[in-house]
Parts: sequence; structure tokens; C-alpha cells
Amino acid sequence: MALGLVARTYPAGELLAAAYALAREIADNTSAVGVATSRQLMWRMLGADSPWEAHRLDSRGIYVLGKAPDVAEGVSAFLEKRLPRFPMRISTDLPDLGPQWPEPPGYLT
Repeated sequence: MALGLVARTYPAGELLAAAYALAREIADNTSAVGVATSRQLMWRMLGADSPWEAHRLDSRGIYVLGKAPDVAEGVSAFLEKRLPRFPMRISTDLPDLGPQWPEPPGYLT
């Protein structure tokens, strides 16, 4: 903690409850589309030739999602001190930001 590598520590008996509480807070206050976009970018960029390629796609994601309805809802919920009700859905609103994983070979489908 002195070096800033962790924010807090817990006794062993309290760790699992604290981890669940943090997970619940993240799930309740985070856009599913935003999280899915971040995860896809991390996985897609594992083989990038340069970190600049990942930076370019991340910047595009910030731009595209920054204008999306989930952002307005998140800000409103924060200002109104309530849980957000994010309108966007992964199935329909996930932005197309870059290279997709190739389709699996026919023998895997």
C-alpha cells in the first residue's frame, strides 16, 4: 500500500465479502456495452503490431460511446443519486471498432 500498488487490504475472513461488494458495485453502475467494448478491444489487440493501433481503436471507442445514450444515462443517474438504467444492449448496440476475430474453421462449427 505504501507504494500505491493496492488501495486497501482485508483480513482473510472479510476478503470474499469485500470482493462481492465491489463486483456488485461495478455491475450496478457500469454500462454493459461499455464493458463489452473494452473486453473486445483488449482481446482483439493482443496481436497488434503496435500499441498505437490499440490506442487508435480505444480513442475511436471513447468518441463513439461518448455520444451514446448510456453516457447520458450514467451522468443523469450520478447527478440524481440513483442507480443507472442503461438503455443500450450488447446484442444491438455494440460498436464496430476494428478487426474482428476470424470465423472458426468449419470443423469447429
